[in-house]
Amino acid sequence: MVARAKDVLARPFSMDYLNLVFQGVIVGLITGGIVSCFRWIIDHTLQLLFWWYPYLESHLGYVLVYALFLVAISWLLGKLLKYDLTNLVGSGVPQVEEILLGQNSYAPWQILWRKFVGGLLAICPGLFLGREGPCIQMGACVGQGLAADVFKTSKKDQQTLLLAGVAAGLAAAFSAPLAGVLFMVEEITTTFKPRVCLTALAAALSADLMTLVLLGQQPSLAMYIKPFEGAPNYVFLLILGIIIGILAYAYQYVLLEQLYVYSKLNFLPQRYHSLIPLLLTIPLGLWNAKLLGGSHDFISYVTDMSLTPTDPRALLKLLVLFFIVRFVFSMVSYGASVPGGIFMPILALGAVIGCFAGLLGVSAGWLEHSQVLGLILISMAAYFGAIEKAPFTAIVLLTEMAGSLASVFPLVFVTFIAYTVDTLLGGRPIYTALREEMHFK
Repeated sequence: MVARAKDVLARPFSMDYLNLVFQGVIVGLITGGIVSCFRWIIDHTLQLLFWWYPYLESHLGYVLVYALFLVAISWLLGKLLKYDLTNLVGSGVPQVEEILLGQNSYAPWQILWRKFVGGLLAICPGLFLGREGPCIQMGACVGQGLAADVFKTSKKDQQTLLLAGVAAGLAAAFSAPLAGVLFMVEEITTTFKPRVCLTALAAALSADLMTLVLLGQQPSLAMYIKPFEGAPNYVFLLILGIIIGILAYAYQYVLLEQLYVYSKLNFLPQRYHSLIPLLLTIPLGLWNAKLLGGSHDFISYVTDMSLTPTDPRALLKLLVLFFIVRFVFSMVSYGASVPGGIFMPILALGAVIGCFAGLLGVSAGWLEHSQVLGLILISMAAYFGAIEKAPFTAIVLLTEMAGSLASVFPLVFVTFIAYTVDTLLGGRPIYTALREEMHFK
């Protein structure tokens, strides 16, 4: 007997998790609204810092007053973190992973507002921290809280909506819904389940829709890159990938040492460690305020420098200095027990690597100057993919953020090389390693 189509296909509207997908949409819309406010405040505060530091430079009498203001911020942060230091510091991703493993728990609504306020207190003064980590944890809190208190779902569906919140948080932070879902799969669940992924995609899309309505249509990091003119120099790209892999391992190693380094500061309670990087923002801001923050603005600053190099040799020296300063202060910022992520600081370092490599390649005759912008994008993806151990997320994230599909094969090639080199050196997924360093109740 020959089967008919109706005998093979499912009955219309028989999907057993349609209600869960609808709940994912609600999670995404609320997360998108919260993250949009978070992004707007951070972006406008950083613009204020770009005005404030040149003003401070010409009115040095206010430096002490501003230092006292930063001391007050550190005090407020300490009071906020006292509620639950372990679950409020850092990006929040290791804490979410531990919840899914059944080794951690917290009151999601309490963590949500504290992460929002604490993240602003840490990021707005200019610490080298990303907004995406707090956004991911806030999204997870929204999903977990709604599932338990509003939707009254089963334990299994509570985890699904928590994961949907993770995807929505990253999607809203970067206006990148596909990367949000891929990050959830690559970094959090490491498995593909249609029930979970479709719910997460619904949440990510609705969160991104909310950011588009509230913040506008432009990609989070607009880099409209033209395809490489002619074939890229793949020997050069291979060397670049190897170097990025080594630098990625160095980033992982130094970051994981920060907990030990800060533990030696016996004179200062852990929840007040923020005082150190906050005060250090003053000399950094007086030197060059564009260095401060996560930061989209710094990446745009580096990109603009690469397009109009007046003195390539001087610019290369400056880029080396930028890399050292941002690398060191990223470690000092994240290690200080404050709310904040590492996505954007990693991408900022990747942009400096790409700009340096591109201008060096142009000077040596290995690349065309039109290829430098593409190399910045490639290096950002490769550095992020190697450190996070999430190459697919890195490739899709940078493509979505930049709003460009140019240079896809070179981007994948360098990311793969960097990822492989970092793995051979002993690198591990950074959030897994950070989670293993933490002590949960």
